Amino acid sequence: MRSIQLDLSKDPNIRLFRNNVGVLQDVNGQHVRYGLCPGSSDLIGWTAVEVTPSMVGKRIAVFTAQEVKTPTGRVTVEQENFIAAVIRAGGFAGVVRDTNDALAVCNKKEPT
Repeated sequence: MRSIQLDLSKDPNIRLFRNNVGVLQDVNGQHVRYGLCPGSSDLIGWTAVEVTPSMVGKRIAVFTAQEVKTPTGRVTVEQENFIAAVIRAGGFAGVVRDTNDALAVCNKKEPT
């Protein structure tokens, strides 16, 4: 995951941050949830894209979510639902297993 994040940081149009999700108990015994939401992707951020001339040619940041898995790692139903919701809303999202997959999710190139 860290190598994917470092590799993609070389592209000035991509910014991804580690999104840890879970729950901890504080000193008073209260449960504190952290992270975006259950099922949210490991790496979240944005990909800057150039809007077409018909949209005034402005650059916008497109929400980007990448669920990082090992070659044999499985995606949970919650993770699949989060990825699908991001894509339905117009964002870039997917399961990635290496840097090539991660770049493909950001619409930068086809995976090799």
